[in-house]
Amino acid sequence: MLFEPYDIIVVGAGHAGCEAAAAAANMGSKVLLVTMDLRLFASMSCNPAMGGIAKGQIVREIDAMGGYSGIVSDRTMIQFRMLNKSKGPAMWSPRCQSDKMMFSAEWRTMLEKTPNLDFWQDTVVGLLIKGDQVKGVKTKMGGDIESKAVILTNGTFLNGLIHIGEQHFSGGRMGEVASHGITEQLTEYGFESKRLKTGTPVRIDGRTIDFSRLVEQKGDDEVVGFSYTEPFRISKQKSCWIAHTSLKVHETLRKGFKYSPMFNGRIQGVGPRYCPSIEDKIERFSGKDSHQLFVEPEGWTTEEYYLNGFSSSLPDYIQYEALRQIEGFENAKIYRPGYAIEYDYFPPEQLHHSLETRLMHGLYFAGQINGTTGYEEAACQGMMAGINATLALRDDQPLVLSRTQAYIGVLIDDLITKGVDEPYRMFTSRAEYRILLRQDNADSRLTEMSYQLGLAKEDRYKKCLQKQKKVEDIKNFLNETYVYPDEINGMLEHKDSTKIDQKMKMSYILLRPQINLTEMIETISSLVAFKTQDRFTKECLDEAEIQIKYDSYIQKEYELAEKLNRLENIKLPKDFNYHTLQSLSYECREKLNRYKPDTLGQASRISGISPADINVLAIFLGR
Repeated sequence: MLFEPYDIIVVGAGHAGCEAAAAAANMGSKVLLVTMDLRLFASMSCNPAMGGIAKGQIVREIDAMGGYSGIVSDRTMIQFRMLNKSKGPAMWSPRCQSDKMMFSAEWRTMLEKTPNLDFWQDTVVGLLIKGDQVKGVKTKMGGDIESKAVILTNGTFLNGLIHIGEQHFSGGRMGEVASHGITEQLTEYGFESKRLKTGTPVRIDGRTIDFSRLVEQKGDDEVVGFSYTEPFRISKQKSCWIAHTSLKVHETLRKGFKYSPMFNGRIQGVGPRYCPSIEDKIERFSGKDSHQLFVEPEGWTTEEYYLNGFSSSLPDYIQYEALRQIEGFENAKIYRPGYAIEYDYFPPEQLHHSLETRLMHGLYFAGQINGTTGYEEAACQGMMAGINATLALRDDQPLVLSRTQAYIGVLIDDLITKGVDEPYRMFTSRAEYRILLRQDNADSRLTEMSYQLGLAKEDRYKKCLQKQKKVEDIKNFLNETYVYPDEINGMLEHKDSTKIDQKMKMSYILLRPQINLTEMIETISSLVAFKTQDRFTKECLDEAEIQIKYDSYIQKEYELAEKLNRLENIKLPKDFNYHTLQSLSYECREKLNRYKPDTLGQASRISGISPADINVLAIFLGR
């Protein structure tokens, strides 16, 4: 036999598959990662960037739990920016441009150093199934490979179909074959599958772009990064650039609309509303004369650039003509045209919150197969699937993060209780408790939990404890130490803040919106001595400042979260026939019988179930 049986087989080495394999192997499972191409781990098939609005919080949560995405991002970034700094800290979101070739290579290096993890380059064409239990996978070359659990992370490869104008051909990504057989087998077992679509823009030869006519977008002077474990920070950065379309560009694009697979009905799948193609934007926002574009470098040593905001499935010659009418791109040459890709996904209501399928034991779905879009959304699902597959093999309870614990919890709960009718993307607005779920405190929220599971290693846990202690030390010092008028009034006057006429605790001064801790440290000698003596990092100082400034808001959100958690603790019977509760609305009975929520809290978030229905359920449960 070519293969000994494995605990877990992970199918696909995209962002979800890589995190799934890493999590399961680091928790002690014997794992096989099967992928079509061993050169493309966590491939950045779309834009070469990690993080962004709400996505940056997810990367930090993955890192806090012992995942690899944050470390790989830090080691391969070419630019860093903290987005939304003009807003409150709940909205701050780290984002980096990555060297996409280094990114994939670094992922491979880290995975190959991970114990308990094997690799096999092959195509999975089906599953080994006995009754309602998955038993392994069937591959083109290796035949049958047995396992106790399988995690499918097929991305856009399930019956993938690429569209460029009137051309369409099978493919999972440009230049890579699609995967056939898995969807067909699972639908025979009663799974429901549907189609979605996504797209990507032209890739441009940077030697042919006139950057002098574009607006430069530099990285931040202060590079914070993603990972809590490594002090690595880049010393130089590459700029991004901003360009704009025009009415002339729009008119040229319109010439190709009659050939557009999106407009003539050849594409049946629904595309991402928050990342539409350029033809969709100029049709939906026909009153706009211009749309902003971001010109993003793909690496340190390549001249390839990604034109964010210009994804298209129009004929290649139309894309090229329109591109050359954008200011700065008059002489542009392209490496390849943009294209749309249609693919199969499985509506995520068919999953438990552990990401195990309801119809088949031991089978887990993670990433775009669940209807999501984005590297970060895929990566966190992969990690959770790897964790829960391992816990199931130990006969332990699954790890289900709540909406009050993590953006990851919000994402998975949204998928299971609300489903998707378009590719799901995370936003800060989706999280009800985003003041609690900040990017700066992900380690405090999640690392101890992950350490107890055996995923986050001891060094991560110790660093988390050290950081928490230092933050408390800073807060205690500011809450207990007084500042005198002659020390602070000069700065207060300069900042248009009312001067003080008697000593005042430093924390009270910090509550003023015009004042920040960095400026206080530069002004107050005792604070300078305190910082120097204990060698506090800026990360610790920033978190202490946030906790002091926003303490009342944080406490209020904790109280609201506690109310939600009361509903989460009320379990619903697993096999109950809700049609017997005639006092529930008909829609509620239909939805409850279909989704089988585990708790009253989950039931409350299912679309179509009203507060009155929840009250009826609470009375039925004796609450």
